[in-house]
Amino acid sequence: MLDTKIKQQLTSHFAGLKHKVELLLSLDDSAKAKELKGLADDLATVSQNIEVKDSTNPADRKPMMWVRDTANNTQAGFAGVPMGHEFTSLILAVLQAGGHPVKQSAEVIEQIRSIEGEFKFESYISLSCQNCPEVVQALNLLALLNPNISHVMIDGGVFGDEVKDRNIMAVPSVYLNGESFSQGRIALAEILNRIDSGAAEKEVAKINQKAPYDVLVVGGGPAGAAAAIYAARKGLRTGIVAERFGGQVMDTVGIENFISVKKTEGPKLVAGLEEHVKDYDVDIIQQQRASSISRNDLVEVSLESGAQVSSQSVIIATGARWRKMNVPGEAEYSGKGVAYCPHCDGPLFKGKKVAVIGGGNSGIEAAIDLAGIVEHVTVLEFDTKLRADEVLQNKARSMGNIDIITQAMTTEVLGDGSKVTGLTYTDRATDESKSIELAGIFVQIGLVPNSEFLDGDIDLTNRGEIIINEKGETSMPGVFAAGDVTTVPYKQIIIAMGAGATASLSAFDFLIRQAPLETESKGEKAA
Repeated sequence: MLDTKIKQQLTSHFAGLKHKVELLLSLDDSAKAKELKGLADDLATVSQNIEVKDSTNPADRKPMMWVRDTANNTQAGFAGVPMGHEFTSLILAVLQAGGHPVKQSAEVIEQIRSIEGEFKFESYISLSCQNCPEVVQALNLLALLNPNISHVMIDGGVFGDEVKDRNIMAVPSVYLNGESFSQGRIALAEILNRIDSGAAEKEVAKINQKAPYDVLVVGGGPAGAAAAIYAARKGLRTGIVAERFGGQVMDTVGIENFISVKKTEGPKLVAGLEEHVKDYDVDIIQQQRASSISRNDLVEVSLESGAQVSSQSVIIATGARWRKMNVPGEAEYSGKGVAYCPHCDGPLFKGKKVAVIGGGNSGIEAAIDLAGIVEHVTVLEFDTKLRADEVLQNKARSMGNIDIITQAMTTEVLGDGSKVTGLTYTDRATDESKSIELAGIFVQIGLVPNSEFLDGDIDLTNRGEIIINEKGETSMPGVFAAGDVTTVPYKQIIIAMGAGATASLSAFDFLIRQAPLETESKGEKAA
């Protein structure tokens, strides 16, 4: 199952196991069960601290493997064969179950261990989903640290009947005690806020006690990471406030135009960015969204949670999000057939008919990827011609199950109340209304800048982009901006990083020309 090179790497990783880990198997006669047994046996060969046993729980799905921490009597489950993107989740679970140090603060670990109540989590994933491992790993950590919490990862491709019964049409989909808990990416901090009463209020109080920064970066994508590193290297007190570290890059699968790196994936690049930022003394505040900005003696950034952060200068790097069609039915059927990530949700539509809205590079790439999974793909493009690169167009047209319709304006998403059944569009050449029967709609029509919280305070274009000059300066003194949220003409990762560095150097130049500010030391406001 595992090749020699991977086994050698795992031998090194598992050398740090401090106590016995049991892999408890529930198997049937399926091919997937044989794969899972082979995987478990291979893991057992690389460490004397890993032992394979049969599970005695009659309620287990089949095939399934529990990773059990024998010292603390906790466990995390994998229903299906955790390969693909979930192989890392499995290896981390084994390490954590064996006593390997957890990469969380002592404060977070203690919070998890002290949660009371019974929490039974189930997460439905697809092995091709790059967003799913973060959720699986967060829930596994909870289950392995707290015996009151359980978690099972469920491969939707193996347990298709459950996916159908629960009408799951987007991954990751998380259930808690049998009820829907979340859909899409959710970070550990957000999960804790929802299951640990009072956690959100405690976090607000903690944030409100922070002393003013020299540079506060709002946004944790490539532009924000670069800005924070450049500021910290100048010896400035630097903070990052972001809803999630990595931003939209976390949703990017293949990256092949990042100079000096021939090929990588979004989550891998983000992990490197975060590791680099943490090499410096940067205060990272996650799971927080900015709601407004104002300037008095300092720049004040208010957060949706009710907290407030202040700084001598601010760099806005909030990036952009997928543009929505804004047609009837889209919101109602989001996650029920309307999707925005073909790599994550595509496998759930295996053998079905789907549409891709948008004929740019992202739309045609999505159509090509989906064509290998689904029965048929219809591409709808508003313009008279596709905007994708010629090589992508040629590839799409060469595939036998992709139809391309231009001059098509989507007007409504159709459904039966629980899932998508089709869509209607207007043929712009004839003004005729037409409909298509299908099971899924993948929207790929560009980006919208995350700048709504700035409206009225900082000058924006009519498209919502922050207007900046060559130094990254905005219309508010001491406030700079970088990346996809700005008027920079090309929205690319490498350009965002350069813009973040420019904004940070400009902020430093701004600060050295200001009168010294008397601030509290050591990162907390005076009592």
